[in-house]
Amino acid sequence: MNNTVEPAAKLLGERIRLARVLLGLSQEAIASLAAMHVTNYGKIERGNANPSLLTIVRIAAVLGTDVASLTKDITREHLPEGVRVLGAQEFLAERKRRSRRSKA
Repeated sequence: MNNTVEPAAKLLGERIRLARVLLGLSQEAIASLAAMHVTNYGKIERGNANPSLLTIVRIAAVLGTDVASLTKDITREHLPEGVRVLGAQEFLAERKRRSRRSKA
């Protein structure tokens, strides 16, 4: 089992934990209200899980917040080390550059 804490998952988990603590509720209470097992919820708070969008929506609803506030400013810079994502604009620029070179 991979328990590596990745930056994006860690940041999301920290935000979820803070919202829960501010409400004064336990992990068990939030997990129950979100219809999930407390073990899985705990993994999310620790950043050891990659929850689905639907799970994030359920947790956000229970916490009385929205997904945007939990994921604000989480960008590709928060992806695991070694994972490189080529943006669409970068892809299009490179394709255009290669097309011009092949015609020359």
